Amino acid sequence: MNILTNLLTTPSQPAPRTQQRRGIEIKSQREIEIMRQAAKIVATVLKEISARAEPGMTTADLDAYAEQRIREMGATPSFKGYQGFPASICACINNEVVHGIPNRKKVIREGDVLKVDTGAYFNGFHGDSCITLGVGTVTPEADKLIQVAEAALYKGIEQVKDGNCLMDIAGAIQDHVENNGFVVVEDFTGHGVGRNLHEEPSVFNVRTREMRNVRLREGMTLAIEPIVNAGSRHTRILRDRWTAVTVDNALSAQFEHTVLVTKTGYEILTDRAQV
Repeated sequence: MNILTNLLTTPSQPAPRTQQRRGIEIKSQREIEIMRQAAKIVATVLKEISARAEPGMTTADLDAYAEQRIREMGATPSFKGYQGFPASICACINNEVVHGIPNRKKVIREGDVLKVDTGAYFNGFHGDSCITLGVGTVTPEADKLIQVAEAALYKGIEQVKDGNCLMDIAGAIQDHVENNGFVVVEDFTGHGVGRNLHEEPSVFNVRTREMRNVRLREGMTLAIEPIVNAGSRHTRILRDRWTAVTVDNALSAQFEHTVLVTKTGYEILTDRAQV
């Protein structure tokens, strides 16, 4: 789940769990092992959803499934109740960018670009991840957008290691996206993740002076999550005060992993290939 950069658009209800912004936390080996378990739950749910999503289902169907599976594995949904968010997943289709609220009237159709973002809270720690799926046969533009967005995430992750900086991640993502003719959404960022769903630091996906160019240290855990648009980089928030959409109705894609910084590189904690 991304952080809204404009807090005025974020509902004001308190979150169910603490979200105070402390310093950047370095996780202990015990804490990392718990995060591995939380992240494995998230990866499992998203892998199962990717196999289940099909035309005719609603985003509410996916939400109900995700919540059931998260609870069956001994965790609670990170998103449900967070800042008043009413569901266990964010579900966005086509021009919807982030924070889409699942709805029984929102039917998934052939050719849709479907984004599913979810988190699990397990033994005091969160895992967080997002996938984008092409439902059935999608247009060539949509297929390229999805591929570029996913590759951009991994370009950013490749820059993760002790001693590198956040700007290395942002630059790698931005360069890959723009070199392929798309744009990075700048209204939302990634974030630290651990005891709280959103922790320091903010993880930008473009080079910007707003970024605190933190040097990465072994034991940091980051949610890296580029959002890529086919048209304008700008977004607007719908009347539900959550769902962000592209201003020009162009397609949008998003991918996210929870990543551990190691001495020599990284570990993708939400790696779906490992579940």
